[in-house]
Amino acid sequence: MATDTDDLRFELSERMATLTLNRPEKLNALSEAMIAAGIDHLRRCAEDAEVGAVLVTGAGRAFCAGGDVSAMGSPAREALTFEQRVDRQRAGQELSRLLAEIPKVTIAAVNGAVVGAGLGIALSCDLVFASDRARFGTAFAKVGFGGDYGTTWQLTRRVGPAKAKELFFLADLVSAEEAAGLGLVNRVLPHDAFLDEVRKIATRIAHGPLVSYRYMKENVNQSLTADFRTMLDREAVTHLRCGQTADHREGVAAFLEKREPRFQGR
Repeated sequence: MATDTDDLRFELSERMATLTLNRPEKLNALSEAMIAAGIDHLRRCAEDAEVGAVLVTGAGRAFCAGGDVSAMGSPAREALTFEQRVDRQRAGQELSRLLAEIPKVTIAAVNGAVVGAGLGIALSCDLVFASDRARFGTAFAKVGFGGDYGTTWQLTRRVGPAKAKELFFLADLVSAEEAAGLGLVNRVLPHDAFLDEVRKIATRIAHGPLVSYRYMKENVNQSLTADFRTMLDREAVTHLRCGQTADHREGVAAFLEKREPRFQGR
């Protein structure tokens, strides 16, 4: 059973799990309850055959403002040793790791501002769609931090080290269109129809060939560090594994019969 909290809403409909960061009065700044619930839900989604895709978005006018600055100097946090703080940080960052690695397609619907750790969370998703009102930034330099929740890894690979350093050092906000040009965003969509359009895409993926998506995701992730021969060997295995699925047989039949395939996710 996932952690129960008002800070994060969970919904499962049409094989699509939606996680909504729900602290709109604080621009969805992260809370311990929100992070714990997100981690619990993602672990369940990873194993739930009824979940075909995971959509993450924010309530109100922001996606996520990162860490809650107002809580950073609380007595409870100040009482922790350095090692305890590191353990706590690592535990929270599991949220980004799960988004990047669970065997389901994860999708960020960036409905508004996204900065700091929120940026790391969004970029850890497999696909990132942005409202044309969205704004992207690192923000860490503004509060004297170094970057967390995967922002260093994600930014360096998406935009290159020189641009990543600029985004970290200057901490300027960039528009959705500029973010798309940098490779941070897959598509920019009109704000008025934004969530409806993203849900259409997410639902399409949730009803797709899920075994194929699993291995596509794993292969692309592994290709970031593996050599060409290793990936050729892995593709030989995963490609033929997908060929054993009912969805492969359905796809071939649909092609021959000149109709849309009806995938079952197995």
